[in-house]
Amino acid sequence: MPTYVYGCKTCGYQYEAFESITAKPHRKCPKCGHLTLHHLPTTGGGLEFKGNGFYETDYKKKPAAPAASSSSGDKK
Repeated sequence: MPTYVYGCKTCGYQYEAFESITAKPHRKCPKCGHLTLHHLPTTGGGLEFKGNGFYETDYKKKPAAPAASSSSGDKK
């Protein structure tokens, strides 16, 4: 369920409401009582993937092992 941000055009009061997409929008301001609430634009929340089964935890390439270096003191 999304979180909506409401703002009152009369008194400027703002609050967030966690409600269903199909719920009727709030109209009455809980602070001043006027019917001047409206949805404020928001950027939306980011997705957060937790647990196994995601690229970051399962499919990410592992760092390459350091190459074996030859010693500089070769005897001939």
